[in-house]
Amino acid sequence: MNAEITRVGTDFVQRFSATRRGARLARRLAVQQLDAWGVPYGCELSDDVAVVVAELAANAVLHGHVTGRDFELRVLPEADGFRVEVSDARGERRPELCAGGPAAEGGHGLRLVAALAAEWGVAERAVGKTVWARVAPGR
Repeated sequence: MNAEITRVGTDFVQRFSATRRGARLARRLAVQQLDAWGVPYGCELSDDVAVVVAELAANAVLHGHVTGRDFELRVLPEADGFRVEVSDARGERRPELCAGGPAAEGGHGLRLVAALAAEWGVAERAVGKTVWARVAPGR
């Protein structure tokens, strides 16, 4: 089912504790916001954004965690989909695609992001980094 994107309101921006619970909440609230913007739960676009948010938030918690610092989720409506940004406080650890194959123990999250997003990248910040991905209907 393809969703017609309705642009209502502004960007969704929220900080979360850098915990597994925070990552889970980020995913749930992102999907809830998409529904409020007219992208229904369970459609392909909503599911793709949910996976991208889940993977980027999990990476922020696992690899970008700095004690006492939260991570930030930003979902920005664009003309052809959504830009998802997850910012954390650790700038020296830049995400990379898993070099190993299916047997590798980790690093598959960014492969999912790369498969679901039209494009993705990393931007430096004054403190930390932002990993972003553009998710569009039908990629």
